[in-house]
Amino acid sequence: MPLAERIREATTTDATAEALTELTTAHDGILAALDEILTATADFHDGLGQAADPHIARRLRYLADEHLCVIRTDLSDTRNALADRHAPHPGPQHLQRRGPRHRKRALRRVRQPAPPRALPAPPPAVAAGLRR
Repeated sequence: MPLAERIREATTTDATAEALTELTTAHDGILAALDEILTATADFHDGLGQAADPHIARRLRYLADEHLCVIRTDLSDTRNALADRHAPHPGPQHLQRRGPRHRKRALRRVRQPAPPRALPAPPPAVAAGLRR
């Protein structure tokens, strides 16, 4: 079962913490694998030789070093806090108060994929000669 689905269906904080552990484990978690993928792709771009390639490599390393680090830290802190609670989840009460039509619409909204993000534009080509 996908991690997001496991978290949605979790009935305890321990179950959610367990799912987040698969994501945040330092050496073999999903975020560690994503870090390796970003770094490997950056290394690959370093050797391509076109003008935009170093920019793409730097951007990928920036994503791994800055953004992914923040995500990993926040999710690890969330995972640790949930693991310390050892509490049952009360359930999606905001969906139970209303009728089944509202519940279906709310679940559909939650499960819609995020819109695709545009990649940053490559830097302009550098002129070959020096300007005076």
